[in-house]
Amino acid sequence: MNFGFTEEQELLRDQVSRFMTEQCPMAKVRELMATDNGFDQGLWQQAADLGWLGLTVPEAYGGLGLGWIDLTVVLEETARGLCPLPIASQAHSVAAILRCGSEVQKSNWLPTMASGEAVFTIGLYDEPNWIDPQAITLEATPSDGGYTVSGTKPFVPHAQAADYLLLAARCADKLGLVALERGQVTISNQPQMDRTKPMGRVTLDNLTVAEENFLPMSEEDLSYLTDIGAVLVTAEMVGAAEAALYMTSDYAKERIQFGKPIGQYQGVKHRLADLYVDVESFKSLLYYAAWAADEAPDELPRAISLAKGYASDAFAELGIDGIGLHGAIGFTAEYDVQLYLKRSKWARPIFGDSDYHLERVATLGGL
Repeated sequence: MNFGFTEEQELLRDQVSRFMTEQCPMAKVRELMATDNGFDQGLWQQAADLGWLGLTVPEAYGGLGLGWIDLTVVLEETARGLCPLPIASQAHSVAAILRCGSEVQKSNWLPTMASGEAVFTIGLYDEPNWIDPQAITLEATPSDGGYTVSGTKPFVPHAQAADYLLLAARCADKLGLVALERGQVTISNQPQMDRTKPMGRVTLDNLTVAEENFLPMSEEDLSYLTDIGAVLVTAEMVGAAEAALYMTSDYAKERIQFGKPIGQYQGVKHRLADLYVDVESFKSLLYYAAWAADEAPDELPRAISLAKGYASDAFAELGIDGIGLHGAIGFTAEYDVQLYLKRSKWARPIFGDSDYHLERVATLGGL
């Protein structure tokens, strides 16, 4: 069995890396951070033209029909440079439509998503730290020819940039996703630590949603979409964590203290070695989870809980130690390492923190 990447996947990695270096360097990222939506239409269209937005869209709907491992390669490399484009949210929405949508809905939406014409995002839970069907409280009431939806959906990723929003709602004793256009709702910015990951609070006031814009969703579907969301976030955690680690390692080779680089001191190099082991460990766990998403879906829940549970704590510790090993200068806004600490804080609770996932692993293991 070959556990390595294919030649095509390595070429894809090189392509994304060049894109980040040439088209979306850190100066560009900082520029987008200062905007309300962190979005750049030109960069988005380039990503679409390169095929990244259609990686997991079947060929029948205008995509490439590839797998989650291929998307993991893209997300690792874009997250290495903290790219603020909503590539993960778009892929998550693709997964939701493929899982819950009708043939008509797939035909209407997926081709425009693959081509970059439409930006989609998805909001599942109304309680950010509660992963459970009961945490969906947005109400959808049956009405003539559709549903009336009222309430708010907090922490919707990239809501300000999205053309369409898929929002989880509860209709009596069943769940579903309502597909809404941005102009139908009120979106307010939700301030947070990581400005490369803008989020919005979506407010709906007795909004009528047609039947054709409702996607029925079972609890099993919700669990699957949560796991896929965790795969996407963990893939970005891998790329960002590696970037922070190498940035800190390079600094330790250059910073001179008491006549020699600080990287020569055991207290520094041992800590860097520990961080390297952590990153390699949750990276391997992620790769298996991404493989399972395509090839062994029954193994996905345990696999992604192992990866996300490990990564949630390890990446946060790396962010803190990266700042510490840079010394006082690491806290300044001019240095990029502090941006990776903020990313680690953003990623830690999204789709379940370490407490949730490690308890889930124990439960799935029969404990």
